[in-house]
Amino acid sequence: MTKDNTVSFKTEALKKIYVTGETEVHALRGVDIEIPSGEIVVLLGPSGSGKSTFLNIIGGLDQATSGHVYFHNRDLASFSKKELTFFRRENIGFVFQSYNLVPSLTALENVALVTEISPNPMDPMDPIDAMKIVGLGDRLAHFPSQMSGGEQQRVAIARALAKQPEVLLCDEPTGALDSKTGVEVLNALVEVNEKYGATCIIITHNASIAQLAHRVIYFADGQVDKVSINRSRLTPKDISW
Repeated sequence: MTKDNTVSFKTEALKKIYVTGETEVHALRGVDIEIPSGEIVVLLGPSGSGKSTFLNIIGGLDQATSGHVYFHNRDLASFSKKELTFFRRENIGFVFQSYNLVPSLTALENVALVTEISPNPMDPMDPIDAMKIVGLGDRLAHFPSQMSGGEQQRVAIARALAKQPEVLLCDEPTGALDSKTGVEVLNALVEVNEKYGATCIIITHNASIAQLAHRVIYFADGQVDKVSINRSRLTPKDISW
């Protein structure tokens, strides 16, 4: 992972329509946006505004109805299924509100799993190093049931980080946490961004979290309402929850 000034993602006229029977839901209504590499970007907006749909499409988990998503000038629509799988495996780390840890594995085993299931991982990080980065070097042998919600979420971040992705896509990573554990999780994301240059794109309903981002993208009714660049960023501990 290297921090640079290039554009990581660019979308053009991005639309997504879900059809159920005779009902059409326009989740995205022509989104044009650029996301520079190496930034922390927060997506804000009410439920149903298109944030998660946008994240899933740029992460290769869903396909747009029309429009384009470019990752370093390569159009995801041109990728074969094999290329899309490779794109997700080698470039993207996913962190969701649900931790999705395997309960029968230790924290370290959960992190190591991501490199073991990849047939040809691209220079994966040592799982112990990934755990240390998120402040859990002393919890390696603990099972998920023995860990707090904040610790489990940090394990999920370490797992995403272990394959050294260029981009971390985080959907409400602090949504189920109290302010103290939320700060711990955000500290881990900020460190990953600052130390390794990973682009972190974070969905949240908490407008306070936007204060730590380099830029904030506001969604409304499936469109980008505005983009704000933070000139004076706060640290996670200084955020007013």
